[in-house]
Amino acid sequence: MIIDVWSDVVCPWCFIGKRRLEKAVASLPDGTQVEIRHRAFQLQPDIQGVVSTTEHLASKYRLDSEAVARMQANVCSIADGEGLCYDLENTLSGNTRDAHRLLLWAQSQGRHAQLLEAMYSAYFEKSEALFSHEDLIAVATRAGFNKDTIEAVLNSNDFDGQVTEDQQLASNLGATGVPFFVIDMKVGISGAQPQEVFNNALAQALSN
Repeated sequence: MIIDVWSDVVCPWCFIGKRRLEKAVASLPDGTQVEIRHRAFQLQPDIQGVVSTTEHLASKYRLDSEAVARMQANVCSIADGEGLCYDLENTLSGNTRDAHRLLLWAQSQGRHAQLLEAMYSAYFEKSEALFSHEDLIAVATRAGFNKDTIEAVLNSNDFDGQVTEDQQLASNLGATGVPFFVIDMKVGISGAQPQEVFNNALAQALSN
């Protein structure tokens, strides 16, 4: 079974969806072979610079700061139910293309799962940025990656084309947001759905 997961590292629902998928996979019959592939999806591909997420959301959805705080508090409550400790008040927003390039490189090395987990935790639980090369090097080295290798990847154009291709494939499959999960290119799940939806989708894929 191959599960393609389109996500963005600054999407709070993507970390929640990741946990729910992991629980569903863990409940599969013993011996079930599962490969989870990262697919790049930028929610804000054209964003320039780094801005306060609170200000960004207020501008995007035309909300006041109190409404944004309530929205973030709701997400934090749901994340808590998945064992995640979100701290969204001081998060920043910026361009995630380099983060995706680095994840796709790590995937080519068979190590993307640990890097994605480190990025999500750094951003959502520690309010760390993921936008500059320095930001990404710091997170990756803490996750056990070699600093010089990471720096070389970031200073290249490696996997830039694949970021674009992943985004286009998501669009071709009808995805307008993330997280977006596709099992064996047959069964799709859009959004961080309730646990039962993940369990049922995997069961359906196994029965086909």
